[in-house]
Amino acid sequence: MNDHETPAPGEGGGGDRRPLRARGLPLWKALIPLLQRCGVRPNDISAVGLFAGVAAGVALGATAYAGCEASRRALWLAGALLILFRGACNIMDGVLAVETGASSSTGYLWNEFPDRMADAAAMLGAGYAAGSEPTAGWAAAVAAVITAYTRALVRVAGAPMDYRGPMAKPARLALLCAVAAYCGLTPATWQPAWGRGSATGLMGAALWIVTAGCAVTVWRRLRHAAQYLKESRP
Repeated sequence: MNDHETPAPGEGGGGDRRPLRARGLPLWKALIPLLQRCGVRPNDISAVGLFAGVAAGVALGATAYAGCEASRRALWLAGALLILFRGACNIMDGVLAVETGASSSTGYLWNEFPDRMADAAAMLGAGYAAGSEPTAGWAAAVAAVITAYTRALVRVAGAPMDYRGPMAKPARLALLCAVAAYCGLTPATWQPAWGRGSATGLMGAALWIVTAGCAVTVWRRLRHAAQYLKESRP
């Protein structure tokens, strides 16, 4: 039921492994011999991904306290790179497990729990970032966890694993990464803000989009699961 165990790919709503085109890139398989020589196991990569997600949240949150624009932009870029690195870890742990048969009895726990914590940490940090709102960060973090819970619940109920969006994990990571990269590469004058006193900037808006998108995602997954279970009843 996770990247550490099942090699069979699935489409939108079927299959136990998230369908990612990036997983097929030669880069990942090329890294396997190096990781094996270093004694790295899938669970180790999952742990590194967790730390990357937490570090991304710290970097994003620190943008609100940066003393100058140069340091603020550096923190934005650090956050974007850490989000990318966390995503790479999330792919690599599964590729390593599948290609080397290195799955373990605790693989599912190491695949899921660090993912949820890293997701929440990045969202919370983004909520305290420059031009954002803590409320938006907490809302997005809760919404992300509920979305992942719904995926697991659907599978336990007897329906196929469902990775449909519009705001599945890859979409959430991509949106946060894109906004952080834009804020890091452009001057503050190029970054719009809305609301009273221009309190909500790009990152705050992105988090509200994540929250709304997660609500739609949960509804779509539950509806599809309910339809599947009704049709499969003998």
